[in-house]
Amino acid sequence: QVQLVESGGGLVQPGGSLRLSCAASRSIFGIYAVGWYRQAPGKQRELVASITTGGSINYGDVVKGRFTISGDNAKNTVYLQMNSLKPEDTAVYYCNAHAPGGPPYWGKGTLLTVSS
Repeated sequence: QVQLVESGGGLVQPGGSLRLSCAASRSIFGIYAVGWYRQAPGKQRELVASITTGGSINYGDVVKGRFTISGDNAKNTVYLQMNSLKPEDTAVYYCNAHAPGGPPYWGKGTLLTVSS
């Protein structure tokens, strides 16, 4: 089992940048696939970015070229660097981890609001 705690959300102006962090309670890289998802009001949760157990990185089409996912193995932390933010990026951002064949684990989320 793994606990995930997101941080770093807040209010940002359009065009701005922000970095989200997801701290895990145990080692995750190479064991769990980890990723960021988001859910805007009235919409389904969608993939933002993920890292597979093998280290491959995937991005949702709407964030390609603007967001970067990375990890710090020593800190058991996953980051999401978000640049060129748009109002449509406003959502609750969730951290996810799941081992192959195992259940998904979710953090409680952190709210990003992009507004002038």
